[in-house]
Amino acid sequence: MKLTIERAALLKSLAHAQSVVERRTTIPILANVMLAAKGEGLSLTATDMDIAVVENVPAAVKQAGATTAPAHTLYEIVRKLPEGAEIELALADDKLAVKSGRSRFTLASLPPDDFPLMTGGDLPHKFKLPAGDLCTLIDRSSFAISTEETRYYLNGIYLHVAESAGVPVLRAVATDGHRLAQVEMARPQGAAKMPGIIVPRKTVQELRRLLEDSEAEVAVALSDTKIRFSFDDVELTSKLIDGTFPDYQRVIPEANDKIMDVDRRAFAEAVDRVSTISTEKSRAVKVELKDGALRLSATSPENGTAVEELEVSYTGGALEIGFNSRYLLDIARQIEGETARFAMADAASPTVVRDVSDGSALYVLMPMRV
Repeated sequence: MKLTIERAALLKSLAHAQSVVERRTTIPILANVMLAAKGEGLSLTATDMDIAVVENVPAAVKQAGATTAPAHTLYEIVRKLPEGAEIELALADDKLAVKSGRSRFTLASLPPDDFPLMTGGDLPHKFKLPAGDLCTLIDRSSFAISTEETRYYLNGIYLHVAESAGVPVLRAVATDGHRLAQVEMARPQGAAKMPGIIVPRKTVQELRRLLEDSEAEVAVALSDTKIRFSFDDVELTSKLIDGTFPDYQRVIPEANDKIMDVDRRAFAEAVDRVSTISTEKSRAVKVELKDGALRLSATSPENGTAVEELEVSYTGGALEIGFNSRYLLDIARQIEGETARFAMADAASPTVVRDVSDGSALYVLMPMRV
């Protein structure tokens, strides 16, 4: 194998590859990225046995071939080379030689035949959707993914087809038990019979990183156990979480009759200021509503007290309810319109938050004692 490639192109692909590779692995080959040169390009493959990323980049291939090299080390070498550099990669005596200008590196390699591949298997359900729509589904729901490993079935986004006001939709749901995010879009053609699947947190993060600058249409193929996203020159394949997502619709209240409309930006800034006083552990903020006025307050024995008032549109009796300020801010950041609508019942029941100008997303927030 022998080729020449531009630093910028190689660095971008290696950045994607090395973020998939686990830094601590007991299987040496999994610490490597597979490099395969053929035709007019270089293919880079990385996997942790749960996710695999394959990316193709243009290169001047002088001799076709394949090898594997330590992913993190190769990434750091390329990152530290000067901008605009041309890099030569060559395989000789089972070692990968990396040359650029006056720099020379020799890396140990392992046989490409030992590299595990995840690309096999039939994925019968196929549909396409714009990268922007997929990013929206991820961005507006992923913040609520649980990080509690014991409830592994909450460690991802539940993607499934549903009906909303009689219209078929593709819906993404995530919850950690304290808050829930539900986002939907028109159901893509071909998705009607797809099973409900749970896409793991790491897959969601890697996919979002890969989609960062893309405006392409993303081809999605999936089965009960695996999903593949293909766009531009990238292919991301992942196992799915083998578990049953809870019946989330039971926790979305429909009869909350105390409605507050508030300027989203002013509310978020006020919560952020008041929460400076709240303790690091609870992050509690009290919300008091009475006569068209909102009073936010926080108290802690160590730091003192904070109070801020806002004008709001409110229908309902006097109400005091407590929330985790970080959860409130996470939800406020997802609302792109000017006005956030809070539908509440009492101090112990879940609150529903929506963007007044966009009905495609709703958020549920559990209250806390303050």
